[in-house]
Amino acid sequence: MTDTAKAGRKEWLGLAVLVLPCLLVSMDMSVLNFALPFLSADLRPSSAQMLWIMDIYGFLLAGMLLTMGTLGDRFGRRRLLLVGAGAFGIASVLAAYSTSAEMLIATRALLGVAGATLGPSTLSLIRNMFHDPGQRRTAIAVWTAGFSGGAMLGPLVGGAMLEHFWWGSAFLVNVPFMVLLLVLGPVLLPEFRSRGVGRLDLASVVLSLVAVLAMVYGVKRIAEDGLEVVPVLSVLAGALLGLAFLRRQRSLPDPMLDVRLFRNRPFGTSIAASTLTMFAMVGFLLFSTQYLQLVLGMGPFEAAMWNLPVVAVMPVGALLAVALLRRLRPAYVVGGGLVLVSAGFAVMTQIRVDSPLAVLLLGFAVMVLGISAVLALASDMVVSAAPAARAGSASALSEASSELGAAVGIAILGSIGAAVYRAEVAAVTASGVPREAVEAARETLPGAVEVASRLPEGIGTALLGSAQEAFTRGMALSAIVGAVVMAATALAVTLLLRRTPRESVSPQGDGTLGTVERVG
Repeated sequence: MTDTAKAGRKEWLGLAVLVLPCLLVSMDMSVLNFALPFLSADLRPSSAQMLWIMDIYGFLLAGMLLTMGTLGDRFGRRRLLLVGAGAFGIASVLAAYSTSAEMLIATRALLGVAGATLGPSTLSLIRNMFHDPGQRRTAIAVWTAGFSGGAMLGPLVGGAMLEHFWWGSAFLVNVPFMVLLLVLGPVLLPEFRSRGVGRLDLASVVLSLVAVLAMVYGVKRIAEDGLEVVPVLSVLAGALLGLAFLRRQRSLPDPMLDVRLFRNRPFGTSIAASTLTMFAMVGFLLFSTQYLQLVLGMGPFEAAMWNLPVVAVMPVGALLAVALLRRLRPAYVVGGGLVLVSAGFAVMTQIRVDSPLAVLLLGFAVMVLGISAVLALASDMVVSAAPAARAGSASALSEASSELGAAVGIAILGSIGAAVYRAEVAAVTASGVPREAVEAARETLPGAVEVASRLPEGIGTALLGSAQEAFTRGMALSAIVGAVVMAATALAVTLLLRRTPRESVSPQGDGTLGTVERVG
């Protein structure tokens, strides 16, 4: 098969199979949102256990990505995908029928490890199945829509299941899809693995895992608790371990991550662009969800339903970017996508307590249109820049950077909004509002809603109105910061990629890093 051979019907059917695990892995990040009150009543976890139930999945997913991507390169991408799918299905059943908080934490951890096998395997298989650049970009656009759409659909699916079943049903949704993948994968997906690569370096595995876990944990805790000593030290330790990991890769004859890839400007720029794009999307999603529920007064399921129009925009943005790339250089398509993200933020700076819902939906739709375009083309440039033998590790690096970007987005944009909120609520002097009520309400908007519900109607309404005004001001300031950051990123990316041709960038590295073979 030549490098430009066209994919046929079997490859496109295989792509449909590959989208399934992407959808479910990202959906599992948010599917517990509705189930928390129900599992809390059933399992009675402590506050610390509740945090681990929510966080352990994302922590291990991010921490294991590089290792799993490298394992796929060495032992076979389809094999790793199918093993991961089986483990994901089994862990989903165990999670659904957990009888204690400890058991649910353990099964969520297993789900995170299994989920880390799925993303890099699917993207690297696309790299090997679709050799024609145009077809590959279209395939990656569909893959991107699946990954992004899952995060949006998670609350909706969770809410729908909990309307009729118990909290564990939110996990059982995964099982039939994993079974379908196990049945159709061996038939529709070819096997690829790298030849001429050595053993997996265990020291590199440990360094990469601990570095990512420490950074994600620290950033997440900073977002929730502020700049305290332990989270800050965790971030610093993660950064130092990450540097040690990169230094070790330079000295190994067969590294886990080929750092020479970063000499390729499209590769490094694409990693940075996707990281900052996820920074924007996830960071602001935090505000929009609270705005719908706590300012506009929607129930969780109704709020999730309003995500559907935004989900519909995702494939449009990705496929539109692919079409534009036939006429424009990547610099202008990716840069234009980032400008759209900035414009979406600019629309959201106008949101107030009494704003029509259309303002939020318009801003978020414009933002998601740009985000899906950027992620699709950035993913293509990452896997195109890497040698075929390193497609798994390159895919894993792209996804790990996106996970880190999401955590940083929540930390930075969330902290800005929280600071404004606390300052505004602390200054409330409305007549009749007890000072202790103001103090209780100043931590979070959900806290203000709870406090206001216990006060006399007029006083509670005054306090809640002030808290909602404070929240929207913090939301607007965060949107201003997001607009500026994304506009600056658009300018930088356009300048850095201005000489990159429309066709895929050339793979970097030499033959010493192995070649890829099709074995099934």
